[in-house]
Amino acid sequence: MDAVRVALLREVLAGTEWLGATRRFAGALRSSVVPHGGGLLLVGTQAYEPWHLAAHLVDEAAWSGTPELTPTLVRHRVLAEDPAHLSTGLGRIEAARRGETLLVVAPDAPGEELLTRVHDARQAGATVLALDSGDRDLAALSHEALSVPPGPDLDLDTVQHLVSAAAGENALPEARGRRRLRDRLSRLADQLTAPPPTRW
Repeated sequence: MDAVRVALLREVLAGTEWLGATRRFAGALRSSVVPHGGGLLLVGTQAYEPWHLAAHLVDEAAWSGTPELTPTLVRHRVLAEDPAHLSTGLGRIEAARRGETLLVVAPDAPGEELLTRVHDARQAGATVLALDSGDRDLAALSHEALSVPPGPDLDLDTVQHLVSAAAGENALPEARGRRRLRDRLSRLADQLTAPPPTRW
């Protein structure tokens, strides 16, 4: 979904709770993926892989200058012929630690195996976020959850577009601010470590 369609969708949803809810969730996502942290892990259910959200987050990360938004897609089933970037299996969730973020997208029941791995990742210190259709067990394991109950007005795919767009847009001022601060610190470090002027 391009920027024009996202803008039109926002117009349609103006006055509803969804714009604020998706922006809050995007803010939680953005603040949980810190530069030089462990990264963002993205996983779906056995029946649903969030390919589309992964692609949008990659784009938003590039456009906003926020590489930490680039996810690693974790898959329930990895085949031997899969390329490297699509070969991360569920064992990666077990290895998740403090500083890493796990985003679970579950339009259907997440299943006991996934819930157990999510629980273990949270116990190990990972931040857990969930976009789902209202699963109570997943919500209980999540630091932040956005539930989209099945209905005619809005679906989880649409909400994923709004979240990814908001995550990238809201990151822009912060990314610029980080670069400006980094530039100033870099100049200061250069001045402090430079040899003294020749007149000394």
